[in-house]
Amino acid sequence: MGRKSKYTRRKRRSFWPGLIAACLVAGGAYWFITNVWLNKVYEDPDWLGKNQPIFVDGLLMEEEAYGTGAQLKLPVKVLQETIDPGIRYEPESGDIIIASPQRVLHMKEGSKKAELNHKDYPLKVKPEVKANEAYIPLQPLKEVYGLTVQEDSMTGAVILMRGGDMIQYAAIDTLSSKEDATVPLYKRGGKSSPILADMQHDTRVRVWQTGEEQSFVQMDNGYAGYVDNEYMVLGEKKKLATPKFTLTAAEKKWKNKPVNLVWEAVYNRQPDIGSIGKMPGVNVVSPTWFHITDGKGTVKSKGDHSYVNWAHRSGMEVWGLMDNSFDPDITKEALSTYANRTHIIEQMLDHAKTFRLDGINIDFENVYTEDGANVTQFVREMRAMARIHGLMLSVDVTPKSNSEMWSKFLDRRGLGAYADYIVVMAYDEHWAASPRAGSVASLPWTETSVRRILEEDEVPSDKLIMAVPLYTRIWTEEANEQGEIKVSSKAVGMNTVQELIKEKKLKPVLDQASGQNYVEYKENGAVKKIWIEDELSLQARVDLISSLKLGGVAAWNRSFANASAWETLKQAGYSN
Repeated sequence: MGRKSKYTRRKRRSFWPGLIAACLVAGGAYWFITNVWLNKVYEDPDWLGKNQPIFVDGLLMEEEAYGTGAQLKLPVKVLQETIDPGIRYEPESGDIIIASPQRVLHMKEGSKKAELNHKDYPLKVKPEVKANEAYIPLQPLKEVYGLTVQEDSMTGAVILMRGGDMIQYAAIDTLSSKEDATVPLYKRGGKSSPILADMQHDTRVRVWQTGEEQSFVQMDNGYAGYVDNEYMVLGEKKKLATPKFTLTAAEKKWKNKPVNLVWEAVYNRQPDIGSIGKMPGVNVVSPTWFHITDGKGTVKSKGDHSYVNWAHRSGMEVWGLMDNSFDPDITKEALSTYANRTHIIEQMLDHAKTFRLDGINIDFENVYTEDGANVTQFVREMRAMARIHGLMLSVDVTPKSNSEMWSKFLDRRGLGAYADYIVVMAYDEHWAASPRAGSVASLPWTETSVRRILEEDEVPSDKLIMAVPLYTRIWTEEANEQGEIKVSSKAVGMNTVQELIKEKKLKPVLDQASGQNYVEYKENGAVKKIWIEDELSLQARVDLISSLKLGGVAAWNRSFANASAWETLKQAGYSN
């Protein structure tokens, strides 16, 4: 009985510490809810203290602006990241280049002298370089891109907005708040986040992202965070102006009209136009007349007035082809500087005027992968000048592969954004020195090559032209003394193959794998194999072009064709 009483008394004594502990826990929880969970913790923005932080879409950029008002300058790195990756600074020469489809603006660090579309264009504020970072004044950026900024004199914040952006404005409504005369701007989403600012009634914000309960907004002073939707009244929705873009007469002519181009391979002498004959459906000829021959960018011409006159009389445009002599070292030096690139462009514009060209076709091959960016930059800089002179601009590209010199250097996405047309040279699946015999361009390989550029590089289908081969390779397989099979080939035209088939009384059979007619025969102990380019294979390519709604067809080259080729290819093109 005594032990029970003692136990009971001990239990009663232990009641009070437990009650006290519970009260402490409850009090701590109350403090946490009211002071932390219910947002009684305040923090300054991480960027506070920086001189001129830059924001795009409410997000803080790594680099800062420089100067204010009319003297404001923006770092090239930020502009490349958020406005145009093609804005270029070349530190060796101090050149700064902005190339849009309509304008080429060339500036020099530390100078107010500039050129717009190769003509004098004085700047009010000179570009500068600080700590190896180039800064561009706001004036030309407004003119080229329609850029606008919101500066705050108190925080130094610079809100950068692009031409064409749709900006949703809103006002903060504190009248609907029952507890406070202000509305909190949370650092992060949710109500457990620290507060960056207490916003007054009618505070203007830009709404960058809208959520179900909260939206990501930014005040004019740069503070960006989350606000409860119930305290936000949506206002004006404004689309920022962009520089006007009007189609040239040449662009209007080709809009919704398929291209049917054939290359004219010009080597040591000009073609005999009297023997060419009719090419029904062909609306563009592209003679291989122009070659970059040295690192200075000298362009050698083989232009021929009589050929141009013949083409124009026949209702065809002339898009003169310019190549890089397929020399990687020449290409490296010739495209390395703005001065060299401009020299090439000016020569081509002169040639275009002299020979009354309607367009320029660029064919750069065998280029070091590291120089691919210079190829893209060259096309960007040529694009605006071609437009000004009423010229169409097309660029030839190979199918995508792992080849460093023939494929990897090509930025098909970047080229497709600037050129009027991208021409996919969908041939040489098995090339002249291929270690094994095969089709020049099997149908499955061709379709895959085109689809990859459409899908992976997002080149619009009506800007993509499929180039088809009019030649066939006759493959020879013969064993050497060691019993190894040696493979060789020669390219021949369509008539040559048909004559060979007739002469040797061969019977072509459909090769399901390639989608082409195929013949095989023996001659002098060697095996001859031919995957044939004929009406059947060309029709399959035409059908593919139509089904993918491509911008047209190109053919390499005229001298390989027969009459049936033109009749088949004239069906190619997209329809809207």
